[in-house]
Amino acid sequence: MSKILIVYGSSTGNTESIAHKLEQQLAAAGQEVTVLNAADASAEHLADGYDAVLFGASAWGEEEVELQDDFAPLFEEFDVMDLKGRKLAAFASGDRDYEHFCGAVDVIEARGKELGAEIMTDGLRLEGDGGSASDEIESFVQAVLKKL
Repeated sequence: MSKILIVYGSSTGNTESIAHKLEQQLAAAGQEVTVLNAADASAEHLADGYDAVLFGASAWGEEEVELQDDFAPLFEEFDVMDLKGRKLAAFASGDRDYEHFCGAVDVIEARGKELGAEIMTDGLRLEGDGGSASDEIESFVQAVLKKL
């Protein structure tokens, strides 16, 4: 059994819904899962004690990716989370009509790599709350489980 932390930022509830779907599947697979809203998280040593961290946020912006309001301050402090050598995966909720569809995935993965994290799998990018994407969520969870 691995300890997994899921941290999400959600304005409309879509990314939160995805976080809890991931939690349910990972827990059903025998993993110990903690889910934390970015608004309630403190960056310093956040990843300590966890085998893997899954970060999720929505994003928007025309010129550049703008992260969800609660997640952005936490993201700015990624360097104090102790991500070096830690396993990391990203997920996002988005709207395909925007230029940076689920752009948070790219930003989170790039910053994680810079800080020495191991990206476990390609990020999960879903339209809305993921309610109609059970196969995509299952595939993402299976990829994460293989890397634990």
